[in-house]
Amino acid sequence: MERIEFCFFDAGGGHRAAATALEMSIRAQGLPWDVRLTNLQELLDQLDVLKKFTGVRIQDCYNNMLRTGWTLGSTQLMKVLQLAIRGYHRTTVRLLERHWRETQPRMTVSFVPHFNRALYESFHRAFPGRPFVTVLTDVADFPPHFWIERNQKQHFVCGSKRAVEQAHELGHSDDRIFRASGMILHPRFYEAPVEDRIGEQQRLGLRPDLPTGLILFGGHGSKVILEIVEQLDRSALELQLIVICGKNDKLAAALRARKFRFPIFVEGFTTRVNYYMQLADFFIGKPGPGSLSEALAMRLPVIVERNAWTLPQERYNADWILENEAGVVLHSFRGIDKAVAQLIEPAALARYRDNAAAMKNQAVFEIPGFLKRILEQTGQANEKNHSGVLAARLT
Repeated sequence: MERIEFCFFDAGGGHRAAATALEMSIRAQGLPWDVRLTNLQELLDQLDVLKKFTGVRIQDCYNNMLRTGWTLGSTQLMKVLQLAIRGYHRTTVRLLERHWRETQPRMTVSFVPHFNRALYESFHRAFPGRPFVTVLTDVADFPPHFWIERNQKQHFVCGSKRAVEQAHELGHSDDRIFRASGMILHPRFYEAPVEDRIGEQQRLGLRPDLPTGLILFGGHGSKVILEIVEQLDRSALELQLIVICGKNDKLAAALRARKFRFPIFVEGFTTRVNYYMQLADFFIGKPGPGSLSEALAMRLPVIVERNAWTLPQERYNADWILENEAGVVLHSFRGIDKAVAQLIEPAALARYRDNAAAMKNQAVFEIPGFLKRILEQTGQANEKNHSGVLAARLT
């Protein structure tokens, strides 16, 4: 059985989620592969300067930044991070090459940004000719050297037209670029819908006659959620809310302790986001590729914010929403009441929901077939090269 190694980080949660969902899809399709999931942070802990001096991993610092909303200046911080990664490049390559020789993967698949140069070089040194694949878990590549590197003979899986164009612009050929229909979602987002939507809403203390918004800011939550709920509470809008706070227990407790004029259901960290989305009519959150794609798969139009506080790699996602006419993009959530009023107008809501449904994301089921083709193509190419070398020696 051929071993395939998936590399991910826990910064933000989306990288692990994509790798895990794809591994589940591979098993469900009965492909004869031994898929190994590897946390790259654990392999590179000895190079984590922040952990060395503070005991806190860089990925944990990043997740705390998301939780508290301290994202202003993230573009400059990313440049500093990329400089540090380049400074440790040779050491990183040596560490990773040693790892590949120990695990012996037939193919390596990256679900992480920043490190694809080191991952490719180390794997190529250990096993020349074996395929290295980068699966972009962002809608597009930004800033430079985030996902796509120039002059690497590797493969890419891109979930948008824009990402495909970027790969071409950096010199990668059609035969090495695979276009998926979207971001990887957990297979549970394709399960049969809730049979009794009204009954399930009532079970949560919600009313079936009110438009229902779902608020979600990733697995670590954000304090901005409370500000959004308070602003909607001060408005005259007739609506209700499902609020998912993730691992932010302090936020969940603050919301549960308050009384609002409309029905509200508060949840902490959950693996049932798809269930709650089926009970909602629209989505409010940050423009992360995972949560946006989940909402659109559940036919929920979205309201997101894009400004100087938005993470640089997520800014294009707002453009993507506008290009697909799948929601509203605000400069500030201070205008959330007007945006919700615009969105829940019946004709507008129906149009946005139809546009979301038209996107038809099947990436998690498509990508195993891409990986199979890559393995077959590289196997044939290596066999041809070996035959050519053998023939040359015999003559």
